[in-house]
Formats: sequence, C-alpha cells, structure tokens
Amino acid sequence: MNSIFEKVSNEEMIARINQLTPQTKAIWGKMEVDQMLKHTNEATLIAFGENTLKINFMMRLLGRMMKNKVFNSGFKKNSPTAPEFIFNESYDFEVSKSKLIANFSRFAKGHESITIINHPFWGKMTYEDWDKLMWNHLDHHLRQFGV
Repeated sequence: MNSIFEKVSNEEMIARINQLTPQTKAIWGKMEVDQMLKHTNEATLIAFGENTLKINFMMRLLGRMMKNKVFNSGFKKNSPTAPEFIFNESYDFEVSKSKLIANFSRFAKGHESITIINHPFWGKMTYEDWDKLMWNHLDHHLRQFGV
C-alpha cells in the first residue's frame, strides 16, 4: 500500500505533481490546475497545525459519522468541500506547485510530521487515518487532472 510516510511512495506522488503544467486541464470539476494546487496544499497544512477550519457542531458530527466510509472508499467526483478550501482566484502555478511539493514532502519524515490529533471535520485521527486522508485527497485531485 502507498503511504505518505514512505519515502518512495511520497516521491511517486511528487513525481505526479511534477507532471502538471499551467496548461493541464481538469477531466472533471470546476477548478483550474493552479487552484487545485492551492486547495490541496491548504488541506495538507491542517495536518501540521498550520491551517485551521471553523466547523459548526452539525458538520463536525456529520464528518465523524462519514469518516470510515470516506476514508475506506475514496473521494467521489465533485464532492463538497469546506468554504475555506474553495479558491476562485488565479494563483502563480510554480509557487503553488512548489509549496505543495515542499509540504507534502514533510510527511516522508514520518509520523512526527503530524501535529494534529483531532481534525476539525473528521474528528480523532490516527496516523493511519492521516495517511489515508492525505494520500486519497491528493490522489483524487491528481486523477482529476489526469496524472
């Protein structure tokens, strides 16, 4: 199984990111490639405690109820996302790509890279949960852009 914490798997994911160009188009969804890079980077920062989400009680409850299903079946096309992760502006492609690569690379240092135990939406997280979430989320969006 692929793991964000294993150097080889992590490097394979980064190689996929490096296949993207400013001209890469989405196969589905509304995001442009620069917006996707920003979106996935901002979601990655949650694991390091460097980004926060304001989730109301009902949504936190929903996240906890859906966690096992989503983590074990993958993300569906056009799934809803938190408003904090919707980016409609244009972003510098190279800067966004570099930030995502730098931050995703941090996971290869091992479990100690994760500093948050309770995800604001999904609830209590194990390292295995973080591994699944971070891998599946980025994989989902890279497949969205054909890489």
